[in-house]
Amino acid sequence: MKPTRKLKSTLISILCLALSLTHFYGCQAPINNSSSSAEQKNYSSVESNEGSRFDDYTRELFIQEVTSNTINLHYTLKDPEAYGIKDYEISLGNLSHENIENSVSQLENMKSVLDSFDFDALNDRQRLTLTILKDFCDGELGISDLTYYSEPLRPTTGVTSELPVLLAEYSFSSQKDVTDYLTLLGFIQDYFNSILDFEKQKSKEGLFMSDTAVNTILESCRSFTIDPENNYLISTFNARIDEMQDVPKEKKETYKAQNRNLVLQKVIPAYQNMIDELSKLKGTGKNEKGLCHLPRGKDYYAYLVKSYTGSDRSVEELQKLTETQRNSDIINVQQIAAKNPSLILTSQGADITVESPESALNFLQEKMLSDFPAATNTSFEINYVHESLEDALAPAFYLTAPLDDLNHNVIYINKKSDYQGVQLFTTLAHEGYPGHLYQTTGSQAAGLEPVRSLLNYPGFVEGWATYVEMISYKYMDLKAEISNILMYNQSALLSLYATVDMGIHNDGWSLDDVKKFFEDYGIKDEETIQSIYDLIVQEPAHYLKYYIGYLEFLELKKDMKDAWGSKYTDLKFHKKIVEAGPMPFYILREYLLEN
Repeated sequence: MKPTRKLKSTLISILCLALSLTHFYGCQAPINNSSSSAEQKNYSSVESNEGSRFDDYTRELFIQEVTSNTINLHYTLKDPEAYGIKDYEISLGNLSHENIENSVSQLENMKSVLDSFDFDALNDRQRLTLTILKDFCDGELGISDLTYYSEPLRPTTGVTSELPVLLAEYSFSSQKDVTDYLTLLGFIQDYFNSILDFEKQKSKEGLFMSDTAVNTILESCRSFTIDPENNYLISTFNARIDEMQDVPKEKKETYKAQNRNLVLQKVIPAYQNMIDELSKLKGTGKNEKGLCHLPRGKDYYAYLVKSYTGSDRSVEELQKLTETQRNSDIINVQQIAAKNPSLILTSQGADITVESPESALNFLQEKMLSDFPAATNTSFEINYVHESLEDALAPAFYLTAPLDDLNHNVIYINKKSDYQGVQLFTTLAHEGYPGHLYQTTGSQAAGLEPVRSLLNYPGFVEGWATYVEMISYKYMDLKAEISNILMYNQSALLSLYATVDMGIHNDGWSLDDVKKFFEDYGIKDEETIQSIYDLIVQEPAHYLKYYIGYLEFLELKKDMKDAWGSKYTDLKFHKKIVEAGPMPFYILREYLLEN
């Protein structure tokens, strides 16, 4: 997903959406309850083939984690049996206090096992994976006492808004997929109840969300339940069932009836109960402002910034970096305008013709070869968002290919957003080539260990897509000065959101402070500013993954130019990035310097 010039709910790849449902569980070290002691001794012992021992461990870690949540499993693997996964429990997970405590113990156990490996006895790829996994453990364990600062019900990217999207896009390759899906629907009530228990504890801790956030969630839930008989989980399910060629008509009708009953008897009531219980908790929130107004909110925000962006710079350093880049973008526009003042007005009306999304993506694949290695030999298709989902989904998104089916790449376009011309072209660059689709398939084709697909690094993923989106402006059939003005403007615009995010949550900016900041840049519409303020208060660090991730790639490019000297080329830089795959930037920088 890409952010637009106006605020909207933004989502990354569907796989990462699935992971976000259980993100703060963290990865769990493989434990067989019947013989965990013996197995842990085996992992902790010194063996002659350390590389094989490490591969065995990460393989088991991957299997345990990917099967702990059926949605994760479905979006990660097309054929689980090929990975030795034959029997698994259907589950959405839960946020019970017991599970949260167990996850901390399991993270500690995982860290202990990872520490047992002889770093020097591993190959380069294994060392990288070990470093990434240990860093993940350290980060999650570092905020284990701040569990109730996390928020599963974020108004626009939380569970209640994302789960229906995941269910509506859940593909059916076999009847097992259908029965798994129907079983999941039956578990939604219990899953939501565990979230409500979590929210009630947040309320007791004085950490419950603001009334504004509650109202946003209630509005969304009511919209979902307003017309049960025509709910899109019924219509989208029926459409997917009808497309199944090897299922008898009678069986299809049985599945449809089962789904309809579950939506009406389980899913809708779960959302209605969520509405009722959240309404009771409304008014118990102690903070209507940024995180820094909570007792340890500034500490939690620092964790979010590092986790979302993959940057190890302090918030203060990121604020300076953001301001520096914004000033540079503005100066660049001014310099262009100084030579030809009419270009500013011309750029405001500049546009291109995009005959079709497919043609634009094919064009991008060819045009990008001057800056990027050729794309992995794979295929893609363009689908359009079901009309019943148009109000719930962003203008476009890339549906991540399963690890074992890199040909299954789908970019969805929301017709209601009416993206055309420049906006459509840069969106396709962001979602497709050389954006998400290119990076995802390229990284997987380079041989990333499956366990790394379970770790979410939005700063790398969205930062890359934003970085290449900026590059894509020069691929358009526009005068170079016009393309540059459009690119600098988009970069500067994103920087405003980033500065406001850090101002609100780190520095305690009020709504008046935000208004003053935007007025300095000629933005005075109070309704727009209010919506920006409310969304950023409710979704801390959300926009940083785009903009700070983008800046980190710019800084990384500078570092590699210095390190590689005359051997540096953009082609080489981009090749190394894609082959390395998603990770924090401070690890990526060291990896590139050492290799």
